[in-house]
Amino acid sequence: MHARWKFLALVAVIAGALFALTGAALSTTPLSGAIFTTDSACTGTNVNIFGSKGDVSLDGGPAHPGAAGLPDGTYYVKVTSPDGTLLGTSIGSVNETPVVVAGGEFAMCYQLASILITASGGTPGYDTTSNAGGEYKVWVSTDSTFTKSASKTDNFKVKESGVEGPPVATLHVTKFYDANANGVKDGLETDITGWMVNIHDGINFDRFTPATMIVDPDSYVVTEYMPIETNWYSTTTNPVNVTLAENDDTTVTFGNLCLGAGGGLTLGFWSNKNGQALVGSDDLAMLVALNLRNANGAAFDPANYAALRTWLLNATATNMAYMLSAQLAATELDVYNGKINGSSLIYAPGTTSANSLGFATVNAVMAEANAELGVHGLALSGSAYRSYQEALKNALDRANNNLNFVQATPCTFTFATQ
Repeated sequence: MHARWKFLALVAVIAGALFALTGAALSTTPLSGAIFTTDSACTGTNVNIFGSKGDVSLDGGPAHPGAAGLPDGTYYVKVTSPDGTLLGTSIGSVNETPVVVAGGEFAMCYQLASILITASGGTPGYDTTSNAGGEYKVWVSTDSTFTKSASKTDNFKVKESGVEGPPVATLHVTKFYDANANGVKDGLETDITGWMVNIHDGINFDRFTPATMIVDPDSYVVTEYMPIETNWYSTTTNPVNVTLAENDDTTVTFGNLCLGAGGGLTLGFWSNKNGQALVGSDDLAMLVALNLRNANGAAFDPANYAALRTWLLNATATNMAYMLSAQLAATELDVYNGKINGSSLIYAPGTTSANSLGFATVNAVMAEANAELGVHGLALSGSAYRSYQEALKNALDRANNNLNFVQATPCTFTFATQ
């Protein structure tokens, strides 16, 4: 082999070996799973305030039931103050990677003080934070440099006090699926498990619903994260401010819903042979009874399918009443032919039939659109009625395209920082 090619081949072999050794550390994909501090008996999964540093133990696994756990392997551990000052580390100890993960979960519950050495003197344990609130941050990482993508963290507090321990309060965070879009958990609406929330009082606690935390009496800001999927909507206040006194037991509840399909068929469907097969004289009579408009604002009463098809294909928003009429006709045909349930809720912001959260039934939006067309058949640029008609048109258009129906049950959700 030519010397140059031998050299290149050797470089390739070395590069491959280096990648095999360092690939995990170079990855920017966040670790799955979660870690959490717990008590010395390892019986609590969301204990975040302790009477002494020796009481703090560490556990970990899936972020919530059904979620992926931590990658199997061994992990480095360190404790810092909230500002990042190193207080204790497993680096340089007898066992630099004391945490073992098998099957996505910690192989055991680890007492922090027994697996770390202090930053100040290398003795067992970790130094006391200089933070006035007694706050600490624990890190677990596949990388000895604790890069963000290779690490999981959790925050906790240590409040040294008497034998009875520090004063505490209990905070619960729950989430429900708001199927009727009214912002209140009622009827048979179910809880959502595994939704990511943040609890903040100077430091951040990321948790997954339903979350219960033993915390310091203090003022907290509780925030629900929004998922990667953009079809989710909040129906309750976010964030929520809550102040907890000693021994308080308080619950913060969030409501959400997701949008999706509901059987809608588009203008394109009703103007092709599939739509034609469904349109009979009764459909035409139903449309004639509506206040449909054409391009110049005059009434449109389809005498036959050919006239309806031409009218649908030529619809534009130059006169917003014309495009609103076309979308209304499609939705009315959807409901009349049993493709959409008229009592279904859709997201219809800007319509008067919508509730305070922007949701209304299909029937209500259709009736509202028909009434508007009955009084304002021409809405050109600059018209006082144009933006209102556009809101109605958008709601019906999205329904016809299966985009804005409130789903009966929760959709998929994932979080970027999970």
